[in-house]
Amino acid sequence: MKKKSATSIRSFLLQRTFIYSVLGFLVLVSVTHYAFTKSVAQNASAMAERVAKQTFNSMYLVMSQGWSREQLEQFVHQMEKDNRDSDLRVTIFRGDLVTKKFGEMASPAMSDTHREVLSSGESQLVTNEDSVSYFYALNAKEVCTHCHTNVEDGDTLGMIEVTQELDHSLLNANKELILTLILVSPLPLLLAFFATRQISSRINSSIENLATSIESIESISDLSRLEQGKERLAFRELQQIFGQVRALSSKLNDIAVDKELLEFEIRLLEKFVITSEVVRDWREYVSYLMIDINKVMKVYTMFSIFKVENEVFDLEIFWLQPPTKRTRELMEQAIMKRLEQDNSPFAFGDVNLRHNLVDEYGPELELDEKSVELQTKSLLVETPKIGGIVGIGVHSDTIQDTTKLLVLESILSTLLNVVGSVRAIYKYTKDLEYYATRDPLTNLYNQRMFWELLDYELDRADRHDYKVALLLLDLDNFKAINDGYGHSWGDKLLADFSAALQRALGKDAIIARYGGDEFVIVLPESDAAHAAQVAETVLLTSRNHALYYDSNTFLKLTGSLGMGIYPDHAQNKKDLFMFVDNLMYRAKNSGKDQIALPDENELVDIFKEMSDKTVLVTQAIERRELIPAFQPIVNSRDGEIHAVEVLSRIKLSGDRLMSASEFIEIAESIGKVHQLDYIVMDKAFEQVQATGYDGMIFINLSPRSIIISDFIPTIRKLAEDHRINAEKVVFEITERDTVKNISVLESFVMNLKDQGFKLAIDDFGSGFSSFHYLKHLPIDYVKIEGEFIANMANDARDMAFVNSISHLSQELNVETVAEFVESEEVLNLVEKAGITYAQGFHVGKPTPDLEAILNTMQREPA
Repeated sequence: MKKKSATSIRSFLLQRTFIYSVLGFLVLVSVTHYAFTKSVAQNASAMAERVAKQTFNSMYLVMSQGWSREQLEQFVHQMEKDNRDSDLRVTIFRGDLVTKKFGEMASPAMSDTHREVLSSGESQLVTNEDSVSYFYALNAKEVCTHCHTNVEDGDTLGMIEVTQELDHSLLNANKELILTLILVSPLPLLLAFFATRQISSRINSSIENLATSIESIESISDLSRLEQGKERLAFRELQQIFGQVRALSSKLNDIAVDKELLEFEIRLLEKFVITSEVVRDWREYVSYLMIDINKVMKVYTMFSIFKVENEVFDLEIFWLQPPTKRTRELMEQAIMKRLEQDNSPFAFGDVNLRHNLVDEYGPELELDEKSVELQTKSLLVETPKIGGIVGIGVHSDTIQDTTKLLVLESILSTLLNVVGSVRAIYKYTKDLEYYATRDPLTNLYNQRMFWELLDYELDRADRHDYKVALLLLDLDNFKAINDGYGHSWGDKLLADFSAALQRALGKDAIIARYGGDEFVIVLPESDAAHAAQVAETVLLTSRNHALYYDSNTFLKLTGSLGMGIYPDHAQNKKDLFMFVDNLMYRAKNSGKDQIALPDENELVDIFKEMSDKTVLVTQAIERRELIPAFQPIVNSRDGEIHAVEVLSRIKLSGDRLMSASEFIEIAESIGKVHQLDYIVMDKAFEQVQATGYDGMIFINLSPRSIIISDFIPTIRKLAEDHRINAEKVVFEITERDTVKNISVLESFVMNLKDQGFKLAIDDFGSGFSSFHYLKHLPIDYVKIEGEFIANMANDARDMAFVNSISHLSQELNVETVAEFVESEEVLNLVEKAGITYAQGFHVGKPTPDLEAILNTMQREPA
């Protein structure tokens, strides 16, 4: 239904004026016609009466003069003749008494009215639409009896009828009246038009003034100007309306929220989205927030307070522009005054103060004591919120505006949580970044970071033509310490020794814990002589180190070292490491607690040993002498077997097996690791088929497999040949070993998933990119870094990391596996943390016999 548009006041007045003028004209014509007709009738009646009396008086005068009957009749006849062509007719009728005396007289026939008048002797006036007749009764008086001897005083002698015809007169009169009214009629219309125009002009002018006042309102502050305005409007009614508008603006000023402020809050909420850019530098994030806030309201200063330790607080003050020294002191005093109020938790604490500049090149800011005190708004809480935040505040000149103050308080409440969250995530992210590159027990670089740093230093050495030394330290008989004093004391000794090693070598050496009781040291820009001196320092540090156990016992260490120089002893990082590893084993075989330096005479033997290992691995692949070893993965709650992990082994003489850590790097260096994977999977699937095992099968995936085009078709065929359901096979990718090109990895993983295989992240937490994989790849399992699991019972930080990863995995509906579960205590902690599955020596050691594992697990649940 189409909505009608509103008409203007001027059009409305003109329309109504025309309509009412026409109606008025018609009413005027009707009333005038009626009044005129009635007036004519009344005048005709009066005239008829007067003419009748005049006629009687004339007849009486004539008769009194002694006229004869003939003369009288002639007089009457002449009078009737004279009136015959006029609208006035006079007719004389004789009564019965006169007729008897003087005889009949020619006259029209009588009507009932004539007879009634003659009978009653009373005159009558008869009015019709087109005429007026007056019947005048001629009653005898005393003087009449002289001639009319047969009558008495009061007898009716006769009657005079005077008739006034009105139709002609009325017709002419109406014509004149209508003509006159038609000529005059435009005048009231014209006057009404000008009156309407003047009225509408004054109304429009008043409305425009009112509209201009209303349109000038752009913000809440403009309402107060409208309240104070004294608009002069043309009409009292409009003045009353404007008064109501001012009253409404006063109410709105009390309850309304500025549109600009609402938009500002919306923009702030957009800024509160926590992204990786925000997390990267939370102080920069707060600085950007201040810039956005100042687009709406002037905020010179923001400050936040964090509880970092018991009774120790960090106070961060953000300045929009550089303050003067006096302004800075006043602000510090004002904030501290608020913090040190009675019963405040900050009153007895230490405060670490830090100033931050948003625009260091801006004009210098100077504030007086009064403005600092009155225009500072803060929000403090007794219990620390997320990120340890306990307070936030601003200094702004909008504090005096009650509406903006409400918005500001809302912003403070929101900022308290957001800034706290950002700082918490920032700290958590920094911790993750730190522990992605650091060993959580010793705070040294971890194995992943060692390889990256070694790669970087070797590349730099090639560009700048200098040498790099690599040392490998393996602590002697460290297993005896773990077995004799417990793993917790072994961990304390490792941590304590690592700190001593860092102090001894300083910042020039890159120290990493390679794994277990092995340490690697990279010495950039170092030749053999310098490296030998550092090796002696390392050896002395291990010999002289002791950890107090009790009054009778100190835990002591010794170590065996191998040393190699790049590019003298190897052309790449893998070969360099194998070279140093061989020397370290030479030191151990030579009696331990010594350094094996690369002697020119021994180099041939060392390279031969390395070559022999390469030949051994090559032959094992070519002769299919690789065998799979299976390690069980059990449900952490009931010990039921859920899966087995397939590990690679090379069978040596006798029953001795070479572990994957000894030959995987060689297989990778000669480009045959994918062939190794195929052989191990084929033999593992063969045992799975033979034993009827129907659980999950975890298989480690080498980085080279990702770029081999026939890898997926090959493993699909292997699964089909052995009737293995693809959904039962879980491929493990490890961030520290995977490819750098994430797009290649994503494409490979999606193809793997399309075939029905499942995916796990191995050593989750060892690298920062693990979280990136978890976000972007369709992960089914997360295998938590064993270092975190092994130290859960002794290190609150490791426990916190494990709990965080477990909670995150639950939120993402991803299964979790705890590695390195080597005691009942750790297994209980794993279950308590909500981790689904457990793997480690306490659960079951790797063995080539899958059937033995199945029988053992069925007989003795872990």
